[in-house]
Amino acid sequence: MSLIKNENTDITIIENSGQILFDKISNLIEQSKRAIYIHANATTIRMYWEIGRYINEDILENKRADYGKKIVSHLATQLTEKYGRTYEVRNLRRMMQFNEQFSDFEIVSHPATQLSWACFIEILPLKTMEAKLYYLNEATRGLIGRNGMREMISRKAYERKEIADTQITAESPIPLGTFKNPYLLDALGLKDEYLEADLEEAILRELEKFILEFGKGFAFVERQKRMIIDGEDFELDLLFYNRRLKRLVAVELKQGHFKAEYNGKMKLYLGWLDKNEREEGENAPIGLILCSETRQEQIEFLKLDRDGIMVAEYWTTLPPKAEFEQKIQTILAETRERMLQRNLLIEGEDENTEGVGNGD
Repeated sequence: MSLIKNENTDITIIENSGQILFDKISNLIEQSKRAIYIHANATTIRMYWEIGRYINEDILENKRADYGKKIVSHLATQLTEKYGRTYEVRNLRRMMQFNEQFSDFEIVSHPATQLSWACFIEILPLKTMEAKLYYLNEATRGLIGRNGMREMISRKAYERKEIADTQITAESPIPLGTFKNPYLLDALGLKDEYLEADLEEAILRELEKFILEFGKGFAFVERQKRMIIDGEDFELDLLFYNRRLKRLVAVELKQGHFKAEYNGKMKLYLGWLDKNEREEGENAPIGLILCSETRQEQIEFLKLDRDGIMVAEYWTTLPPKAEFEQKIQTILAETRERMLQRNLLIEGEDENTEGVGNGD
């Protein structure tokens, strides 16, 4: 009996120590594979950038457009025969674009360790460097692939971030890039007619999709957060925490257009959260009022951003692609014009103030 017991004990010890050893070696293999991938990926993308640089410099030296077309075509034929279709004319031209658009490779050195060449191809047609870097940084932070990058671009994530940022002034505690406007909640599956409670239920049912739209770093904390103030019960629709910003984010859902009285209630919620829920090392809570329609003049007059409050629209359905893109571009142009007028007004006020001071 004792012999059998000792044998069983030995087997258990061997199995346990063997599992520990397996886990250690397995972790080592996974870490090494990841390191190899990062190094290989970064080396490959750097090579494509260098190829683009060599071609661009050669064409520039010869100062002839027709020479450039011929040399790229001839070079592609030679490289394809030796190394495969990766070096076809179309891809060589992408490498040339890549080098032209990012003349300093250090700008993209970190994304190059995390993203595939296919992701870089997706951003080449974008018009501004700000948009290119935004999508690269978002993709790097979320470790998304080409399809995810393509979806972000098609859903105009950068433009919607820019629209939201025009609401934020220098006095605001809300960091730029925190929110979007509008939020696209088409994935929630809501019909034409719904209640605010239906919207809340749909968000919680499809929480992962909502947080993907909301942005990287947001984590769900609580629904219908109860607050007792002066013996009266109040309930905040949704409470999130942003790990990157290290602060609580209160979200109120409203059907219909924005109303000025929403401001007072959100300020009340933020004050309560700041006193009762804010932990050591965290920044002050901020709030997002999501409405099916905003009222820009009211929002600007109320100067909500100074109190850490953002107002944004949500769309539960999307128009056809061309109409959607046009609508977003129109909203962006209008908000930029408002921001320009606001800045001109502030500059004029500053000049008047300086004039009064000089007169004294």
